Amino acid sequence: MSREDIMLSVWRQVLVEKVSQIVVDGHTYPVIRTSRSRLRQVDFIFEGVTFRGLEQNPATHSRWAQLARQGQQVVQFLEAGRYLAVIADGKMFTYGEKKH
Repeated sequence: MSREDIMLSVWRQVLVEKVSQIVVDGHTYPVIRTSRSRLRQVDFIFEGVTFRGLEQNPATHSRWAQLARQGQQVVQFLEAGRYLAVIADGKMFTYGEKKH
C-alpha cells in the first residue's frame, strides 16, 4: 500500500468507522482524544516513519475548519510537526507539492 492508501485507511477507521484502535500494516494504534478540544488523534508508523492523524478543529478559521463545520469529515496528517496532507470526506489534498 502507498502512503496515500494508508492515510485514507486511517481517515476511514477514525472518522467513518469511529474505532478506538486503528490497524496499519498489521500493527494496532490507539485513537485518543486531545485534552483541550477532545479531537480524535492517532500516531502511527508506516515504513519506519511516524505520522499523526488529527481530526480538524471546526473552531479554527481555516478552510478545512469551515468544511468540518459544514459536517464534512476532515483529518490533517502530519510528520514531525509538518502538515503533509488533509482528507476531507474521502478526498485527499497534499501540502507543499511544487509544480514543475
